[in-house]
Amino acid sequence: MPLLSRTTLGALLLLAATASHAQYVWIGPNGTRQYSDRPPPPGTPASKIVKAPGRPAFEPQVPAADAAADGAGKPQDAKAPPTLTEREVAFRERSKARAEQEQKDQEAATRQRRLAEHCAAARETQAQLDSGIRIARIGPDGEKTYMTDEEKAARNERVRRALQECR
Repeated sequence: MPLLSRTTLGALLLLAATASHAQYVWIGPNGTRQYSDRPPPPGTPASKIVKAPGRPAFEPQVPAADAAADGAGKPQDAKAPPTLTEREVAFRERSKARAEQEQKDQEAATRQRRLAEHCAAARETQAQLDSGIRIARIGPDGEKTYMTDEEKAARNERVRRALQECR
């Protein structure tokens, strides 16, 4: 085979090899890279095509308008992560708020416990008053006296009002 035909044949094989490695890369509608040996679908903007045969590869610079339309773009003025001092201040604020909440919860639990004790005592007093037995009291001078019917009725009314708070 003559030298010219070998060179021509080699050049044709080399061109066929590069054509077979043709690959397209573009950014798909959901923001992921798409790789294919076929061109991107019609309607894909040129700014989204990253690589095409015969064209150098580059990272696409997505304009702000396209980024807003995609919803995948991040603002360039993204907030920097908090510094150690800012994190410490936030931690102390959370700790203080948690301590205040725990104190409020403890006070509420104490109030509930006192109310339960008060209600139990009122129920016991009502049971004694309703039992019909004579109720004796010891006065400051140590003298034992018995409640009259009027005193029992007044005491029963006070207990009834106290029990209304318990329900």
